[in-house]
Amino acid sequence: MPLQTVEPQRLYRQIAEQLRAAILSGEFVVGARLPAERDLAKQLGVSRPSVREALIALEVEGWVEVRTGSGIYVLDRSISSKEPQIDFTEWGPLELIRARRVVEGEIAALAALQAKKRDVNAIRVALDSMKKEAQQGILPIDGDRAFHTAIVQCCANAVLLETVQSFWDSRRGPVFTRLVGYFETAKSWQSAIDEHELILTAIAAHDGPAARAAMHAHMDKSHTRYSASWRRATSL
Repeated sequence: MPLQTVEPQRLYRQIAEQLRAAILSGEFVVGARLPAERDLAKQLGVSRPSVREALIALEVEGWVEVRTGSGIYVLDRSISSKEPQIDFTEWGPLELIRARRVVEGEIAALAALQAKKRDVNAIRVALDSMKKEAQQGILPIDGDRAFHTAIVQCCANAVLLETVQSFWDSRRGPVFTRLVGYFETAKSWQSAIDEHELILTAIAAHDGPAARAAMHAHMDKSHTRYSASWRRATSL
């Protein structure tokens, strides 16, 4: 079955559907290795990150297995039928990061202009929490959420606050959780903490453009970390 170009709406779901159909039709048999991400992206007319999200979704649902450094292999569904199903509304993690770049960049700029001393202190406390969690060998997700929440609270806007909270709630989905398992490490989190330090410095200095730029840089680097080759996943 030839692969078809897809439209950019819940893109990773559409890609996953096409690959699932190819498996069911026998184009990719049990035990076969799927084409490389770059080849699938070229055939489908989409980006490699979108293909990655689709492959992660298929892995979560038990259609394929990701073997780091080797490839993506088709599994026998007849002996594994209890995998979780992904909610149709779940956002793609990499697409989410790009959206956060747009929204939270402006939030950071506004926070820099409006932050009071207590707001800056709240952001600093959250960053200190991230550092403490990382030093204990714990991925500092709680501190990270507190950091971004403290920033948006500077804006005194309930809509922006709920928007940022919805971004964070989406991290609990199975696709994002599985992606985190491959690409978040102590080393990558230390890089993220350094990026958060720059955001805090800009907000504390009440420098809106610098805060926006620092948040953009953080999101860009996050996207890059999640887009690394599978071969590099365990070395980040």
